[in-house]
Amino acid sequence: MSETTQPSASLQSRGRPKTRIGIVTSNKMQKTVVVTVHRRTAHSKYGKIINQRKKFKAHAEDHDYPAHVTLQEGDKVRIAETKPTSRDKRWRVVEILERGTQV
Repeated sequence: MSETTQPSASLQSRGRPKTRIGIVTSNKMQKTVVVTVHRRTAHSKYGKIINQRKKFKAHAEDHDYPAHVTLQEGDKVRIAETKPTSRDKRWRVVEILERGTQV
């Protein structure tokens, strides 16, 4: 009999990570920002278009809050799913798409 072996999980690619685009709402933590993502969906029963929002804590490696602030509130960023960094963080900041207005 010939044996057919499946490639191990480490050899298979994991596919593309989920990405979201959102606005930075809080940057008051070290190496962490809160990103709010808005999306429009239809209500499951009634079909009305509703606006939904969700907040994600994302890891930003070069953001050190009091000393070296790289992300400001209002910046538009792209975040990608990653392995858990802490209890709440499962996302990381990939790129800054647009700088927010400074007040």
